[in-house]
Amino acid sequence: MSKLAYTIAITLLLSMSAAASAEIKRTASGKPDLSGTYDTGILTPTERPEWLGETEYLYPWVANFLNWAYQKAQDWFVYADSDPDREAPPAGGDGTNAAGAGGVGGYNAFWIDLGDGLGEIDGKVPTSILYDPPNGRYPEPQPGFAERMGAYYASFIHENTGTATWLEHEGPGPFDGPESLAPSERCLISFASTVPTLPSLYNNYKRIIQTEDYVMIFNEMVHDARIVRIDSEHGPAVNKKWLGDSIGYWEGDVLVVETKHFNDINGLPGADENLHVVERFSRMENGDLYYDFSVTNDTAWTAPFSGRYAWQSKPDSKLYEYACHEGNYSMGGILRGARLLESEWHEQQATNAMDVAAGSASGE
Repeated sequence: MSKLAYTIAITLLLSMSAAASAEIKRTASGKPDLSGTYDTGILTPTERPEWLGETEYLYPWVANFLNWAYQKAQDWFVYADSDPDREAPPAGGDGTNAAGAGGVGGYNAFWIDLGDGLGEIDGKVPTSILYDPPNGRYPEPQPGFAERMGAYYASFIHENTGTATWLEHEGPGPFDGPESLAPSERCLISFASTVPTLPSLYNNYKRIIQTEDYVMIFNEMVHDARIVRIDSEHGPAVNKKWLGDSIGYWEGDVLVVETKHFNDINGLPGADENLHVVERFSRMENGDLYYDFSVTNDTAWTAPFSGRYAWQSKPDSKLYEYACHEGNYSMGGILRGARLLESEWHEQQATNAMDVAAGSASGE
């Protein structure tokens, strides 16, 4: 190749590269403009089903069928007419807890908004959000993981029998006071993962507002606002936060966000105060955000793990006010109900003691 031809080829390649990079929105300083509203709800599971092993992607026809089946299920079960002659829910609930809400109408499928379909990455349909470890599943937890989670979420996992069964055991109970309720029940954090961001049952919208020095990621769920300081340093380790301390920097067109200094319970269920998260945000040509994250928490899991998926751009959508604690009337109801059950329990215990005493006195 002659020198002239070589020069022309290089010029054309550079021109094509510049044109491609110019297709994404940019700020006045030339950085990619990540500002906008996004939907992080997708049907792709966080963990890959075990039977798929290390199968990382689905055939397109399989993904299309699953998306079709999900939409049909929505039509049949979610948007179907309710039976006006249905029976009242069972008094005291049916024994289920958490999202089941005892079957008394707290949540049903109508309120769930998981997304419209399976997510795509570069035209492929991943079988899970997690891609490392290669099996697409969380690493093994450290010893004591289940016990620690059980202590934090005792009010969620407690079996609802309609009686104060927690009084059968010594020590604190799951409904002793506001501080004993699960952190998401107290509206302190989401019951889905916020750092890193993973899809939730509903309220999956995010809004990003970007300046040269800060990036704010506003979450519809629990109206959490993450403030990322650009080209800054982490604050003191003693200043621990629910969502950690986030700083960011640019690697070319990729915004890298590093977060640490978390509370012992925080924006990732199961993690502890040693959680360290690195996230990468890239603006895609169609306006979506390519989101990649890596988690290191050696005291919670035996190995790091990573995931990725696309945040769907929703330029004409807005976030609605969540008002979790502002409207958290259920907390008072939970605690009042627990006090009533405890009163009934003590009355029954007193009655039982009197019956035993009466039997002893009569020689029975």
